[in-house]
Formats: sequence, structure tokens, C-alpha cells
Amino acid sequence: MGTGHACAVRESGAIACWGANSYRQSNPPPGEFVDISAGSWHSCGVRESGQLECWGDKTYGQTAAAPGDRYLAVAAGTRHSCAMRERGVTCWGGQQPPPAFPQTVSQPGTPSVAPPPSVEPMTPTPTTFTAVSAGGFHTCALRSTGTIACWGRNNESQTSVPSGRFTAASAGDRFTCALRNSGAITCWGTATWLTPPSGTFTAITSSTDHVCALRSSGAAACWDASSGSGRSSPPAGTYTALSAGHSHTCGLNSSGAIVCWGSNTHGQTNAPTGAFTAVSAGESHNCALTGAGTVSCWGNSANSRTTPPSGTFTAISAGFAHTCGLLGTGAIACWGDNSQGQTNAPTGTFTAVSAGRQHTCGLTSAGAITCWGRSDFGQTNAPAP
Repeated sequence: MGTGHACAVRESGAIACWGANSYRQSNPPPGEFVDISAGSWHSCGVRESGQLECWGDKTYGQTAAAPGDRYLAVAAGTRHSCAMRERGVTCWGGQQPPPAFPQTVSQPGTPSVAPPPSVEPMTPTPTTFTAVSAGGFHTCALRSTGTIACWGRNNESQTSVPSGRFTAASAGDRFTCALRNSGAITCWGTATWLTPPSGTFTAITSSTDHVCALRSSGAAACWDASSGSGRSSPPAGTYTALSAGHSHTCGLNSSGAIVCWGSNTHGQTNAPTGAFTAVSAGESHNCALTGAGTVSCWGNSANSRTTPPSGTFTAISAGFAHTCGLLGTGAIACWGDNSQGQTNAPTGTFTAVSAGRQHTCGLTSAGAITCWGRSDFGQTNAPAP
């Protein structure tokens, strides 16, 4: 809502504005938009194509958006505007000296409008990473703008990210799946089985060649290349989290109990009893986090992957044959197979960790990604946000 006018996006995508119109700030252009913001005496909107348009008072350059960029969202202020791009935030306006300002508006029946107060242009907020997912030989991360960056092996287009805004990403072995802002799933890679089910989802998890997602109803939905192991046949129930392993899947139900299904060649579906806050499935082992912050692991015990160190943890991630956890101090501890240096966690303060096939990545408190372990395809070469 602006100083004396307001705008909204209709279901059709058209913009409707009403109220003060002394600078034609309530006269939106035709077409379909996905975002709108009313400033003091101007308005800005983002079209479906990502093009940004502003109209109304342009005395301070507040409607002069940089052409050619693809925008995701916009905020119109008093003498300036800011918009979110796929790689950061940009602002404009608020730089010219104030001219003579009309004391009344042109349309009859509308109130007098006072001159705008002096406003300093905003400093753009830097883009950061907010989540990370280590896959087989590639890695993907979610930016604060809602876009995704992937790097590493791309032999099956697993790092060829589609455009759009997302809320989560999960890197599999040779593919990636992500949740769009709408709750729909998009997957990329060349596998023919990747087509996701329809519906609205709240979480997603990928493994070697199967995917599971949590519906908004709490039900689990899974699909894969072949259903021989039963890993894509979740039991009925309401879940709060899911984690896909190599040939099995585990979920956390609404009571905090762990339910696992699929291959049980190493006892990986023999979940312990009790209440847990998180679960992570590896190749043939699993680890879970209790409410007290302790870690419990079961399944294939080779390389001591099911023997966690002592300490209080806040997050857990099981890789192919190793596991990593985030300690309450923000440090990362890893155990299990270290043939590629995947358990040699660097020092520092982290907010998330993800263990892949033979590499691991952590999200630092500054919003950057640090990776270690196997890097023959550049999967540990994290870009800047």
C-alpha cells in the first residue's frame, strides 16, 4: 500500500490500482504480473517473464529500473525502489534534489498530499546460500533469492538448473529434484523415470535412483527407476520428514517414531524404538537424532559409519558410507569411510551439513558453502552465491 493508493494482482495476473493518481501511479500497464508493490507516489510490478515495469512519479529516478535483468520480486519505497534478481538485490532512485511538489492532487475528491520525507537509498542485501545438498558427483545449493546453483558432474544434465524460484533442492546420483514456491516438484537430468507426481509438497529427498517427497497432507510419495526393493512403497501414515537411501527409505512419523521400508540386507530398515527429531538414510545405514541431541545409527557398520562420536548434535546427514553431524557449537563432526577425505571436516561455524557419495558440504554461518572430499568432477568447488 502506498501513501494514498494501493495495488493488487488479480487471479488473472492483471493489476488493479485505486486511490490517489496525481502521478498516474494508479494507472498500471496491461498484461500479466506475478508481483506488485505500491510506493508513495509510484508503483512497480514484475511480469511473468521477469520483466520489471514501474509507473508514476519519476522525479527521483525511482521508476528507472535497469533494463534486461530478470527480476523475481519488487518493493517500491518513497523516492527509491528495490528489486530481487536471480543473483542479488538492486536498488535505484532517491538521488535527485527534491523539486517543487504539488500540494493537492489532480483528481477531485481526494485528500491533499504532503511532500515526501527525505529518504536515503537502501543498501542492497547480499545474496547468500540458505541450504545445500551433496549428491553422487554433484552438489546443489539454494540461494536466499530462491534460485538454485549446481556444480560438479553434468553428464546427464544434473547441474543444468531450470529457471524459477524454489524452496528446497535435493541432489541425487545423476539427477536433481527441487520444490518450487508453489509446492510443485521439478526434476532435471536425463533419466526417463524422473517425472514427479502432481500435487503440493513440503519436502523432497533424492538418492541413487529414487525420490520421495512429503505431500502437504503429510503422506509420503515415492517413485524410482525400478520398484524391486520396495523402497518406493511407503506405508500409509502421516510423516514429518523423509530420507531416501540407496535401496531403502526412512521417515519420521507424526509421533516422532522412525519407519523404514525397502531393502534390509544390512538391517537398515530395523529402526530403533523411541522418539526422534531427525533421520537420515545412507547407502545401507541410517542415523537419527534424538530430542536430547544424541545420535543413534544402525545398519551396515563397515568403516565405523554407525559409530558416532559423543556430543550434542542439532543436525545429521548420512552419506554413502560416512556420516556427518552438526554439533551444538556449530562445528561439524564426521565419521565412517574417509578414503577420499570426506570426513575431514574443516574448522568453523556452520548451520547445515550434507554428506554425499564421497564428498561433504557445509553451509557456513555467513551463508557460504565449503566442501571437502572427492572432487574429480568439481563437486567440491562451490561457487560464490
